Amino acid sequence: MPELLSLVDIHAKPANPDAGGDEILRGLNLTVNVGEVHAIMGPNGCGKSTLASTLLASPEYELTSGRIVYKGEDATKWPTEERAKNGMFLAFQYPQEIAGVSVIQFLRQALSARKGIDLSVLELRLAVMDWMKRLDMDSSFVDRYLNEGFSGGEKKRNEIMQMAILEPELAILDETDSGLDIDALRVVAKGIREVRKDRPELGIVMITHYQRLLDEVQPDFVHIMVDGRIVQSGGMELVEIVERSGYDSFRD
Repeated sequence: MPELLSLVDIHAKPANPDAGGDEILRGLNLTVNVGEVHAIMGPNGCGKSTLASTLLASPEYELTSGRIVYKGEDATKWPTEERAKNGMFLAFQYPQEIAGVSVIQFLRQALSARKGIDLSVLELRLAVMDWMKRLDMDSSFVDRYLNEGFSGGEKKRNEIMQMAILEPELAILDETDSGLDIDALRVVAKGIREVRKDRPELGIVMITHYQRLLDEVQPDFVHIMVDGRIVQSGGMELVEIVERSGYDSFRD
């Protein structure tokens, strides 16, 4: 399969000196091909969420060295807007509330920015109805203000719906399973599988602590991240080692 994303010797640190000047990512390498699902696991503080934020050019982090190659182009210096427009998508660990902006309005604006498609609210509503059913979401959901008063499960299902509607080429899912009970997790995992079924060329990077999401989604590759770099790659057998022995077995 063609290469979709290549991270070459990525080093990154907080952009704000008050947050500490030490590097969080310390020479990370990763290659994702079209249609592949990669899971990244690691202990708290190893840099998983920093990686997700760095991939989308968050101003909170400074990429100090290394290259991000996306669809064959050097995207290292692309701003967030350019990356999103070219098909990168980030599902946040803690989605932000946006008061006064409904889900349907947000989707319409995001779709226009991503693809230049200016659908009417009615056209977009019809387009999302199927996905709301697949994700076990009430039909009134899209008229609520974005993430305002949403449960954890609703926030995560909304992120998966965005991923379905915006049709990215690369999706980074930052702890999508965080805070979900088992029923909500299964709905979200089903949504991920449904999006993949519709768009098998989609590349996914899943960042997670837990085996249960990986059992539901079955990634192609599992990577163990420790101290800002990927120290081992393989399949689901690595998840079993984590469950049995923790991350200490992967430390030098």
